[in-house]
Amino acid sequence: MPQARPPRWFTIPVRVVLVTFICTLIAFAVSLLFGIVGTLIVAALRRVHPDMRVAYRLIAIPIALVAGCVIFVLSVTIEVRHYRQLKTLAGIERVS
Repeated sequence: MPQARPPRWFTIPVRVVLVTFICTLIAFAVSLLFGIVGTLIVAALRRVHPDMRVAYRLIAIPIALVAGCVIFVLSVTIEVRHYRQLKTLAGIERVS
């Protein structure tokens, strides 16, 4: 049976950046949607014109930045753990 190739450390930053970027975009989109809906509801209750800048500046961007930081830390942790596990398993496979 052919041996699996050993894990490569330089793939970690690529996966971390891609996962962080995609998940941050999703967090921004979802928070913007809820920000727009919330802004419309508040404007309707107050009977004023909605100011959509609030949805971007005060809701979506801060939530996306916090989510991006959290996702980055979690992604680095998961990828390093996965790399170390694959490295250990490759060593065990090489010995046996």
